Amino acid sequence: MTFLLDTHTLLWALTDPSRLGPDARRIILDRSCVLVASAVSAWEISTKHRLGKLPQADVLLAGYARHLDRLGVTRLPITEDHSLLAGTLQWEHRDPFDRMLAAQAMIESLTFLSNDEAFSGLAGLKIKW
Repeated sequence: MTFLLDTHTLLWALTDPSRLGPDARRIILDRSCVLVASAVSAWEISTKHRLGKLPQADVLLAGYARHLDRLGVTRLPITEDHSLLAGTLQWEHRDPFDRMLAAQAMIESLTFLSNDEAFSGLAGLKIKW
């Protein structure tokens, strides 16, 4: 099974795995599961670091590719199809990072690994935690 990691899931997997739910922890440790990280997460982490919301992320950002490799994560770039769906989703949630992650999970038929309740009401999105 293939899972798209929400940004907080990726951060916790790399820095504080104790914050992961039991299913999320099992999935991340199970090497038969394919883990995917979106380019959106790099954008979100670097933006929040710049704004002072993730002050300790400098170490993570400096070795970002190496950290993803250590976790065994496959990268997912942003495509036009992802962008078009993110912009047109009939969903009240306005966060552009979350809208893109949801669109990517839907288009790529990925299960979204997230603890964020904002995604629970989005039709067509498979979520696991």
